[in-house]
Amino acid sequence: MKKIAQSIVRLRKLILTVAVLLLIPSAIGAVATRINYDVLTYLPQELDSMIGEVALEDDFHLASTGMITVEGLPTNELIAMKKDIDAVPGVTQTFWLSDVIDPSIPTEMLPADVQQFMFGKNDSTMLIVRFDAPSASDETMNAVKQIKQVLRHDCYFGGMSVILQDTKALINEEMPLYILCAVGASMLVLFLSLESTITPVLFMLGLLFPIAYNFGTNIFLGQISYITQALSTVLQLGVTMDFSIFLLHRYQEEKELRSSNEEAMVTAICKTMTSITASSLTTIAGFLALCAMRLTLGRDIGVVMAKGVALGVICTIVILPALILTFDKQVEKYKHRTIVPKLTKLSYFVSKHAMPIVVVFLVLLVPFVVAQQKTEVYYTLFDSLPQDLTGIVGTNKLGEDFGMTTSHFILVDEDLTATQVSDLCDELKDVDGITQVVSLDSITGPGFQTELLPDSVTEILQSGGYKLILANSSYKTGTDAINNQLTEMNGLIKAVDPNGVITGEGAMTKDLIEVADVDFKNVNVWSIMAVAAIILISFRSLSIPVLLVASIEAAISINMGIPYFTGTQLPFIASIVIGTIQLGATVDYSILMTTRYREERLALRSPKAAAQQALEHCSQSILTSGLTFFAATFGVAAISKVELLESICMLISRGALISMVVILLVLPAGLMLLDGLICRTTYHWLNAPNAAKE
Repeated sequence: MKKIAQSIVRLRKLILTVAVLLLIPSAIGAVATRINYDVLTYLPQELDSMIGEVALEDDFHLASTGMITVEGLPTNELIAMKKDIDAVPGVTQTFWLSDVIDPSIPTEMLPADVQQFMFGKNDSTMLIVRFDAPSASDETMNAVKQIKQVLRHDCYFGGMSVILQDTKALINEEMPLYILCAVGASMLVLFLSLESTITPVLFMLGLLFPIAYNFGTNIFLGQISYITQALSTVLQLGVTMDFSIFLLHRYQEEKELRSSNEEAMVTAICKTMTSITASSLTTIAGFLALCAMRLTLGRDIGVVMAKGVALGVICTIVILPALILTFDKQVEKYKHRTIVPKLTKLSYFVSKHAMPIVVVFLVLLVPFVVAQQKTEVYYTLFDSLPQDLTGIVGTNKLGEDFGMTTSHFILVDEDLTATQVSDLCDELKDVDGITQVVSLDSITGPGFQTELLPDSVTEILQSGGYKLILANSSYKTGTDAINNQLTEMNGLIKAVDPNGVITGEGAMTKDLIEVADVDFKNVNVWSIMAVAAIILISFRSLSIPVLLVASIEAAISINMGIPYFTGTQLPFIASIVIGTIQLGATVDYSILMTTRYREERLALRSPKAAAQQALEHCSQSILTSGLTFFAATFGVAAISKVELLESICMLISRGALISMVVILLVLPAGLMLLDGLICRTTYHWLNAPNAAKE
């Protein structure tokens, strides 16, 4: 290790040159990486709802649709607008009544199902826009953007495709603000906590490289979700900042003991390598645990963040020392007083009152553990978006005028007779909350020759070996009411066609709830096991992994219990990933504290003295790291209009503070009280022959 450290110090100019050159392909890769804005596409492909979604896309070209509610627009203007929409690139067809019959025919002469489907309250009618490509594709989003420009007054554009385009526009608008806020808030904390005015700048320059490399290498994944894109910079900034701070503080200590800065840096690299490596491995393991999710969004976030942490470690060990040594004179020249203390008084207090601290903490922990189990979670993804977005307003208008709060797409075998399909439609109409049921057979009736209908109609309702039934619900997606409704409908469908499926936002969200429930349990188990295994190997101990993981899990329980007391609902994604993120991102605080405690014990100090010294020497690093992580994520939470991102960042920021407090107060006390157990259950914990036992 010493030879590697010496090479890094010796070749620092070459390292910086290569690092800068690598930014070019990274920028190209980042720009070329596609962003996916549809979370539902990450559901397991074997689910009935996803099978149905594929059929809608491949056979009916209905997986990507938009609905336009038109109020009070004269027929001639409506038809003219319809032609304008048809001319938009990416639009397959704009369907309205004029595609079936002469629009001059009185409405009351139309079949009842058609009347109910095509005409709603407030003198409204509906246009159905079919797109060539999937909802989350760039082609569809560009088409949606152009359609918005040709819509007349009193037209409301709703549906999944529109909401996804709104989401894209909002995220692209806010993304630069996320980065600026995270960087600005982090810089402020670093300026206040580090002695040199130049050091925060060097830290940010050092973090620029791994963040850029991470974004650039995402090209090899094909695409990433917008959630991953929005969070990765902030999380990587907060997580990998720890490594930089640990290295800098150790370098400053060694400068007082070594004859040259180069020698001090070599020693600092060698001595921090163990804690940084262990910390990074646990963090990587925590993020990779997200890959255990059936919802592949977890794999998306996990792989990107694990990759980011690995790149962060490499850059901290290789690039940051080069930056510090290159600008060391400037660092020394521009110094100022810091506001982050060493917490000397607190260290004596904790070492003196270890038992009461642990007891009080365990008592206070109980209500949060109970509350964590009662925290409410919501699954309606669009509830996390601003409600004034075009797509949200348009979708709500569909519910208001047509009773189309949620639309179910039902696919049954085309060999079913018209009578069977009509009877099924009648049964579906009797299900609570169903407002409309439309199918080709229910409209035409038994005995009607469907060949007489225009192709534009038949291909919407019958294609690819399936007959399509559209059922509209007054219930909101993600609620118990609609989930019970879907269960009842599925029973009716399977009785007629065992291979029949229900798809659409409601069915996919129901599957999402079921998948997420399993994912929540699996991810927590895997993340704990993975992190504990890394700590076990690093420290060669049976007791230390339990103590360290338990400390962070206690902090997570407090964090996740707070929403119950504040009456706050959490988006389901936040409830799944936050435990893994907080564990992976803050366990390095506990590793740093434990590593320093062991150093002090090997230096012949008693458990009490070792706990006091470990807390005093690690406090600045942990405070700086924790406050930086808090500032970066809290800044994003404060400005984001997307409640999903706001909730995740708020939980992460609060979790960073809670973990920091637990590690500073409870862990040193625990290490001191359990010293005897640790000695007996750890291989060569005290391998110095004269190490103090008391």
